[in-house]
Amino acid sequence: MSANKKTWNKKNAWIIMLVILIAVIYASTLLRYRIDLTAEKRFSLNQSTKILLNNIDSTINITVFLTGDLPADYKKLSIATNDLLSEFRDISHNQIRFHFEKPGENLNDSDRAMFYDSLQHSGVVFEQNTDVASTNEKSTQQLIIPSAIIEYRNYRPVAVDLRSSRTVFKNYNVVNDEPQEDKEATLNAAEALLEYKFANAIDKLTRKNIPTVAYCVGNGEAGPQNANDLVQSLRNEYRLAIFDLKQSYPDPSLINTLLIVKPTVPFTDEDKLKLDQYVMHGGKVIWCIDKLYAELDSLMRSQADFVAFDRNLNIDDILFRYGVRINGNLLQDLNCSKIPLVTGYNADGSPRMQRFPWPYYPFLSSPNNNIVSKNLDRVLSIFPSSIDTVKSPGVAKTILLSSDTSSRLISSPAIVSLNKIMDDISAQNFNSYNEHYIPVVVLLEGKFNSLYTNRLTQNVKDSVSKALGKPFAASNLGTTKQIVMSDADIVTNEVSETTGALPMGELPYENYRFANREFFLNCVDYLTSTSGIFESRNKDFMLRLLDKKKVENQKLSWQLINIAIPIAVIILFGLVYQWKRKNSFGI
Repeated sequence: MSANKKTWNKKNAWIIMLVILIAVIYASTLLRYRIDLTAEKRFSLNQSTKILLNNIDSTINITVFLTGDLPADYKKLSIATNDLLSEFRDISHNQIRFHFEKPGENLNDSDRAMFYDSLQHSGVVFEQNTDVASTNEKSTQQLIIPSAIIEYRNYRPVAVDLRSSRTVFKNYNVVNDEPQEDKEATLNAAEALLEYKFANAIDKLTRKNIPTVAYCVGNGEAGPQNANDLVQSLRNEYRLAIFDLKQSYPDPSLINTLLIVKPTVPFTDEDKLKLDQYVMHGGKVIWCIDKLYAELDSLMRSQADFVAFDRNLNIDDILFRYGVRINGNLLQDLNCSKIPLVTGYNADGSPRMQRFPWPYYPFLSSPNNNIVSKNLDRVLSIFPSSIDTVKSPGVAKTILLSSDTSSRLISSPAIVSLNKIMDDISAQNFNSYNEHYIPVVVLLEGKFNSLYTNRLTQNVKDSVSKALGKPFAASNLGTTKQIVMSDADIVTNEVSETTGALPMGELPYENYRFANREFFLNCVDYLTSTSGIFESRNKDFMLRLLDKKKVENQKLSWQLINIAIPIAVIILFGLVYQWKRKNSFGI
């Protein structure tokens, strides 16, 4: 083969390789594909989320406010948001469009303040971040807006809080220490919930049918003041109705979920029959029950003690039939809230207050990775009782919330005393808090059996059938769900004498809101939703952090390894190469 032909073949080979390379690069811009190699499938979307995005019929615009010169942790959350929304855009065939914006950047101070106020009324959250420099110990304040606004057609825009609804705390002594937030772990939990938060907001904006949630009355349930936050929260996402149990039978084809919140008047057999048939025909119920009468107001008024006694609501038999028993006791836990008490008086006569741990206000959390309460902050309870699960064929029980590891139970009639508050958590009584993870909220799922099977005459069954418009059912035709809480105060709110109704999960004189509202809305959403979006709450990102102490101690060593050694290797390679070249060619 001639030299010219060899040269020509070499040139053709290079041209062919260049054409193939250009074709591959162009094809890669058209095809988007990635493989998720992470153990927890961090970058994989839930199948129900993909179905939701594929079925979007109109453009959805998302404005993200988490941008600008952010601290490292928030920058990471901003990048994760961008990556997630990019995938949402691709799967939805560009029906989802998003951009990052720093709101009010070009406005003067007064206009910016008004604009921020309007955003806040829309549900956008603002956060003041304090950064303390380790070198000169100077602190700087920065306004961060970890929120996004989702707009769809002419509907009211929905705000998404990008932060986690779960605050992770470092290890601390629950009796003497104030909890310190672990910011890195909290923001990591926020990343795990991003898919659920955006998918859930899009689902609620685009759904064709809005479920109906009914607040049951007729048995002395919580009034408007104490149910204010519950009502306002539900109105934003559901059709809210008031249902009088004394007037008629609840219809599951019209009412998706029935709420029974803190009844104080005993249920009659007719009341229970109505509820029973509602469940048998597929209705879903959230029972928020205070079995014992125990209220802090009574204690504060008397400044002494009171006896917590049974309300005798007459629902033990129907709950037992469904698979649970609310016990006549009070639950205490050392991991609890604190209440302010007067410890003396100052020279000017003003009272001197001090906050004391109050074991009757235990913090609740998920004892397992259940889909409803996972990735939530602590839930505040007020004088809760314990729940036992009992045998009920065909019904699965899941504990949604329980106490912590240092709990105990006080049997009824229980004496609650302010004077014994320090004795209850003293060293000698500490060992009495030896019970763990006592259930307070239980989810029931499956086929329930009627309490009134073989207990009614045919005439009564006929009258029930006439009132229902359906035949009497001795068991579920399909499957349904119920949630039972042994503390109604989880979903009610306190009322301040100065500011009125407080948010759910917040105590007077405290500037912290627990996750009661988020937990309650999760419960309602889980019972009413059919989209499967809830499954994306199960994501759990592993937090793989460097040991900060080790990093500080070994900083110089790793700098040498990463900077000096590569340079030394390149220099050594150059010297060896020159030496070989000199020996081979004599240059």
